[in-house]
Amino acid sequence: MIHPRLSIIVAVDEKRAIGKDNRLLWHIGEDLKHFKKLTSGHTVIMGENTYHSIGKALPNRTNIVVTLDESFSAPGCLVAHSLDGALAVARENEQEEIFIIGGASIYKQFLPKVNRLYLTLVSGEHEADTFFPDYSDFTKVISEEKMDNGEYAFSFIVVERDNQ
Repeated sequence: MIHPRLSIIVAVDEKRAIGKDNRLLWHIGEDLKHFKKLTSGHTVIMGENTYHSIGKALPNRTNIVVTLDESFSAPGCLVAHSLDGALAVARENEQEEIFIIGGASIYKQFLPKVNRLYLTLVSGEHEADTFFPDYSDFTKVISEEKMDNGEYAFSFIVVERDNQ
C-alpha cells in the first residue's frame, strides 16, 4: 500500500488572509494554472463550503467533500463525514499525493497532519474574514518562484516542516 504525501495548497496574503464572504480574495490566472497543474490527476479534499464556492467537482481529480451533513451529496464527488473518513477514501486511490484545498476549518483540522504546504503568497494585506492558521513550523523551503502579473506580486513557495 502506498502512503501518500498529504499536502495543503492555499493562496494567502502577508497576514494569512484567504477569503471573504466564502470567496477567494483575488483572481490570479497564474495561480489557477499552478493549482490545476499540481492537483490534476490527484485526490483533492475540501469542506462543504469550498465545494459550494467552486460549484462543481473539479475535473481530472478525485473530489472528496468533508461534511457533517449526513444527507449531503454532490455530483462527481465522494462524501466523507470525518477527516479520518476522507483520508481512508483518499488512500484507496493509491496516489502519491493528496491535496487539501480548503476551506479554513478543513485547513485548520488537517494542518497538524500534513507534510508539505504549497503556498501562493500574495504581497500586501487584503480585507478578509477568513484566515489560514499559523504555519510557522514549516520552515524548510523546498522551492520559491517570485512572479508579478502587473496586478499582483506573488510567489509560489513549497515548504515542509523541518522535522520531515
